[in-house]
Amino acid sequence: MLFVTGAAGFIGSNFVVNTLLANQGPVLVLDALTYAGHKDNLTAVWDREDFTFVEGNITDTLLLEELFQTYQPTGLVHFAAESHVDRSISDPLRFVETNVKGTAALLTVTKRYLTQHPEKKESFRFINISTDEVYGSLDREAPPSDEETPFAPSSPYSASKASADHLGQAFFRTYGLPVITIRCTNNYGPRQYPEKLLPYMLQQALHHRPLTLYGNGQQTRDWIHVEDFVNAITLALQKGVPGECYNVGATNEISNQAFVEALCEVLDRLAPSPTHSSYKTLITYVEDRPGHDVRYALDATKIKTTLGWKPQVDFERGLESTIRWYLERFLT
Repeated sequence: MLFVTGAAGFIGSNFVVNTLLANQGPVLVLDALTYAGHKDNLTAVWDREDFTFVEGNITDTLLLEELFQTYQPTGLVHFAAESHVDRSISDPLRFVETNVKGTAALLTVTKRYLTQHPEKKESFRFINISTDEVYGSLDREAPPSDEETPFAPSSPYSASKASADHLGQAFFRTYGLPVITIRCTNNYGPRQYPEKLLPYMLQQALHHRPLTLYGNGQQTRDWIHVEDFVNAITLALQKGVPGECYNVGATNEISNQAFVEALCEVLDRLAPSPTHSSYKTLITYVEDRPGHDVRYALDATKIKTTLGWKPQVDFERGLESTIRWYLERFLT
């Protein structure tokens, strides 16, 4: 049984649904059901016999011990995290509690479990989900970050994820815990909480509210469809080498302004504004947020050459299919 934390959220739910629908084995989910986690995200698999859901927090070591002993997991994929940069700026301690202390608790309990069951250690994998933000901001002309790029986190969120990332690697080096770290670029796709850029801008546009961009809107991100990221995680579980880190990116850099403009163009076709004007007219600019990174980009050569992964979802096709998914829910 695969143990997955934070699977009622965006990426985690996509991973679990894909895993179970592909009949890749039973899954145990632990989720605290905070504001961004919803059972509805798991509706497609909720009634399956190979799916088990437990509501709880990853900082609860007694609960973790009980789950390990009861379900005897064969691996763990750790998605559970506070993930919104703006929230980390206003409440950094919550991010330290979940992202740092929670990860430390999971690693510690996993270590105890594998010490008690050494026969499981060789095949066990602890997939620690990290982020491109641990590398900090890139200059416009700099090459994409590879796995050896030094960390330089800018926000409390990215600092907490860098800490969790380091903890995972430290447990591999100190205890031989079979940890694999995956750092990914910006995901988009179904089931994303509305505070994130795509669903937020969609809701704003459909209510004819301002589409606010920080600063000049020229901050660039590499966008990847969640299906491609989920496939990378599955490959890492199957073929990844313990102790290794893998960057996952789609080589699809685009500015925040261009991303929102592309969204507006699709929306103009699929759900035209009753004012008969483009949704682009709603774009406005506000004061930049503190510590806003100019650019993120990842070099994904390693995972492509060693695990055979490559992105499959074209950005234009993926963006339109994602917008259609949200429109079916927003407009019905």
